[in-house]
Amino acid sequence: MKIEKTTKIGDLLQEAPEKADILLEAGMHCLGCPASQAETLEEACDVHGIDVNDLVEKLNS
Repeated sequence: MKIEKTTKIGDLLQEAPEKADILLEAGMHCLGCPASQAETLEEACDVHGIDVNDLVEKLNS
């Protein structure tokens, strides 16, 4: 799965649940929240003050 800024968190967790640890380490502790499932990585990063480009790079490595 190619992960991009526009990837929805719910889709990411469904396709690659092992990536949840990376999101948690980055500071996204609301992965179980229903609202987060429809958010894109970019939207979530904006809310949490995380650099989306760095996170996408880690998720794709």
